[in-house]
Amino acid sequence: MFYRLVFLLALVPLAAAQNTRSWEQTRWEDFEKGVAERVSLRSDGKLALAPRFRELYDAPSAYLWALARDSKGNLFAGGGPDARVFKIGAGGNKSVFFQTEGLEIHALAVDRQDNLYAATSPDAKVYRIDPAGRSSLFIDAKVKYVWAMSFNSRGELFLAAGDKGEIHRVDASRRSQLFFKTDESHIRSMLIEKNDDLVIGTDPGGLVIRVRASDASGFVLHQSSKREITALALAADGAIYAAGVGTRGRPLTTPTLPAGPVPTIPAPIPTAAVIQTSQPSAPIPQPLPTPTTLRASVTGGSEVIRIDPDGSPRKVWSSQDDIVYALGFQAAGKLLIGTGNQGRIYQLESDHIHSLLLKASPSQVTAFLQDPGGRVFAATANVGNLYQLGPEMEPEGSFESEVFDARTHSRWGRLHWKGTVPTGTSVSLQTRSGNLSTPAAHWSPWSTPITTPEGRLVESPPARFAQWKAVLRTNGAASPLLDSATLAYQPNNIAPAITEIEITPPNYRFPAPPAAPASASQTITLQALGTRPSQRLASSAQPTRTMNQAKGYLGVRWLAQDENEDELVFKVEIRGAQEQNWNLLGDDIEELYLSWDSTAFADGLYLVRVTVSDSPSNPAPERLYYVLSSEPFYIDNTPPLVSSLTAAGEGSRLRVRFHVADSLTHIAKSEYAIDGGDWRPMLPVTRLLDSRELDYDFLTEDVKPGEHTVAIRIWDANDNLAAAKTVVR
Repeated sequence: MFYRLVFLLALVPLAAAQNTRSWEQTRWEDFEKGVAERVSLRSDGKLALAPRFRELYDAPSAYLWALARDSKGNLFAGGGPDARVFKIGAGGNKSVFFQTEGLEIHALAVDRQDNLYAATSPDAKVYRIDPAGRSSLFIDAKVKYVWAMSFNSRGELFLAAGDKGEIHRVDASRRSQLFFKTDESHIRSMLIEKNDDLVIGTDPGGLVIRVRASDASGFVLHQSSKREITALALAADGAIYAAGVGTRGRPLTTPTLPAGPVPTIPAPIPTAAVIQTSQPSAPIPQPLPTPTTLRASVTGGSEVIRIDPDGSPRKVWSSQDDIVYALGFQAAGKLLIGTGNQGRIYQLESDHIHSLLLKASPSQVTAFLQDPGGRVFAATANVGNLYQLGPEMEPEGSFESEVFDARTHSRWGRLHWKGTVPTGTSVSLQTRSGNLSTPAAHWSPWSTPITTPEGRLVESPPARFAQWKAVLRTNGAASPLLDSATLAYQPNNIAPAITEIEITPPNYRFPAPPAAPASASQTITLQALGTRPSQRLASSAQPTRTMNQAKGYLGVRWLAQDENEDELVFKVEIRGAQEQNWNLLGDDIEELYLSWDSTAFADGLYLVRVTVSDSPSNPAPERLYYVLSSEPFYIDNTPPLVSSLTAAGEGSRLRVRFHVADSLTHIAKSEYAIDGGDWRPMLPVTRLLDSRELDYDFLTEDVKPGEHTVAIRIWDANDNLAAAKTVVR
């Protein structure tokens, strides 16, 4: 018996200077992707032995929907798709007890004389089968489906029906009465309280309604956020548990709740009083039922609501993945939740804590039944089996963690654990390791057991992947609890890397980094409760940065990564393209950027070199480095040179001519102005600003006769400005 769960890795540095890390599992999210055998998982992150889950009967049907028990201890299970009832005798013998036409049997009930009643669907009929196995048609219900049946204290049989949302009452003389009607399509679930009041659950409005036995008046106890109330259960203290499933697909209108009984309708007398079960009729194919929980999948998840005796409701359990089919109680009165489509059985430990007890091999757990001795029976679908749940726990169970990926070849340290180990119980942990992502024949064998919480150095060889297994044992008096397991490890050091270098635009500088505190901080910042510590990225992504204008400054920024997630420091150097020696710009830099004053360097072609070191996280013998140089770039702080500037009148305009040259970078922008007016763009003879040397020859706009001053200004690609002027008389 295995079940798969969801798991989250938490990597917590233990001693960054030594590069020691730990892999810890301590919460539901940590354990949920593990594999458990006969072990249950509590929502507060504790592993315990599961209750014993023993198969009683592998029924020859695809699904079982209903369970009943008579006073002699005989169990009955009804299902489909062949409308059969199976009997599991008190002595363990098994047989087909009843079969008739129809797709399925979804409801069973037993009266005080141990007669069994079985309701077929669709086109529902109710059959009575006496203890000897003789069957007769008790009533043609005249409804499409009967989803639930139950007797009250007076021996009246109530039918929860669809597809018209009705409750029918049938007395001992087989007279049927429409007892209660809603605007809902289906009454999917029903229970009868000690005072004979009915509680019903509906589809598609998700209503829980109490129907008074005295006058058949109805009162809505709760409107679920879900579409369908698939199951109801009555606790010993009078509280009602209701399971809701699926997304409500339409606005809910106020249901019609009749104020009293409606006229009695006599049940038809069957033409054949007895149906011989030795020669059953062949089942007639029928369409599948309508309610959402009988479909292949349901959107919207499930929830369980507790309605206290004073009428106040509160959600006590929910799931986005599981579909609740059944509610019941174990011997101590704790609520059981049977689900699909992963066959999970949950137990409500309190209003805030639940346990995933186990996963049944069949896909759906569809019904629970508790006998007077406290034994709990469970029916399943896909395939149809009958099980006994508890009351004793499994004597031994195991849990295998999800495979842990250290991301690089690593040495394993101490494995220690926390838990509660009562007298007569034990917990032991083992490890194994390998270099394949899934355990296979070429992993190491399981180590010898670690039986004390303080643990010890594990025996598994260095590798990239590791896994631990816990074995829990008991003598039957109590279960041990495993709270957490922590494995220390040290990844083999891998050299960091610089993956990209960029020279930033000239005449801008990065803001100064925040000043380091004068002394070590006396505070720490805790993670928000309910969250997990985040891992540093292996790649130090460069965020968007703002630079400030600063004449003559240049900047460089880079990307770095370290597979060990070590802390990194950087050194930045510069040299001329034709030089041999590197000159230091900055050392022990923690940021991913640096600015410097380029006016201290002669104009020319240069390279920048960045060296990364993981020295803050590693002792001297294990420190590693990486060096990367930039593409060549220019330092250019000299403006362009303007020569041969002339201007002369030509008609009503001025013709301007000049030559401009820059020693290193191309001309990027040019403008002129007349007599101190607005600056206007001008273009060279080639019409393109694409060269270090350009000739200009252009006509200005119209000017008035007389003296005029023509001013020009030119910028090169490094934002160096040249200006000149000439006078025309």
